[in-house]
Amino acid sequence: MQPTIYLFFKGECLEAMTHYAKTLGGEVHDVFRNGDAPNPEDRMPGGDDLVMNMSMTLGAATVMASDAPDAMYETPQGFRVQIEAASLADFDRIHAALSAGARAVAMPPGETFWAERFAMFTDRYGTPWMLNYTGARAA
Repeated sequence: MQPTIYLFFKGECLEAMTHYAKTLGGEVHDVFRNGDAPNPEDRMPGGDDLVMNMSMTLGAATVMASDAPDAMYETPQGFRVQIEAASLADFDRIHAALSAGARAVAMPPGETFWAERFAMFTDRYGTPWMLNYTGARAA
């Protein structure tokens, strides 16, 4: 059994997930839009371009997502999506791409006792992230 991250967005699902796939080396699959539902009663409130469901693979992991109608959208809290960078250069590249226009920065990039570089932020789409590069501090 393997858990799957499921993210919700306020009308920016396809844009966000495409950005994540490009930045993290993932691949977008199976995009179903509101307008793809065969019956109008099966559609969520909002336009036909809203994403009802989609998935992205990142290595062996799957991340799924959809847009949430305004009345159903809740700001994410109580979790962060954690990414382990393969190198310091990779950390810097990923951080620059994901943190551009960040809604909040909980911890700017810096050294910690467990990592050569670590950061926590909420991106422009509302997804909370933790980015880590352990480097020489690997146990």
